[in-house]
Amino acid sequence: MLRNEIGALILRVTLGVIFFIHGVVKFQGGIENTAGWFESLGLPGVTAYGVALLEIIGGILLIVGLATRLVAALFALLMIGATLKVKLAIGFLGNGQMAGYELDLAFLAIAIYLVINGSKLFSLSKLIFHRDSTNAKAL
Repeated sequence: MLRNEIGALILRVTLGVIFFIHGVVKFQGGIENTAGWFESLGLPGVTAYGVALLEIIGGILLIVGLATRLVAALFALLMIGATLKVKLAIGFLGNGQMAGYELDLAFLAIAIYLVINGSKLFSLSKLIFHRDSTNAKAL
């Protein structure tokens, strides 16, 4: 049981750090540029702000272990959307100019694992609610 929790902790923190950094980079690189790119894909530019904020806030929440299953579900939906809207046409390994959807697929698998199993080791959810996030009840 402890090995499973250690594995889930590693996946939770890793996914959280990756998404947090991706969100920060969107702002550092000029969120307006990201918004313009979203518009070129046929998405509203404001979507870039929502995605970047989800990545930053959701990344932090995963790192500290708060609302893990909810955040992981949102990240899974994000990866499905990114794969279908952008990466699928480029192919599994990309086209030489842009990466393919292989990493998106790995992030999706990690997110789904966290949705199904949660991660309570070193989590704020366990500290605050004294249980896994699925059975969380305030004191």
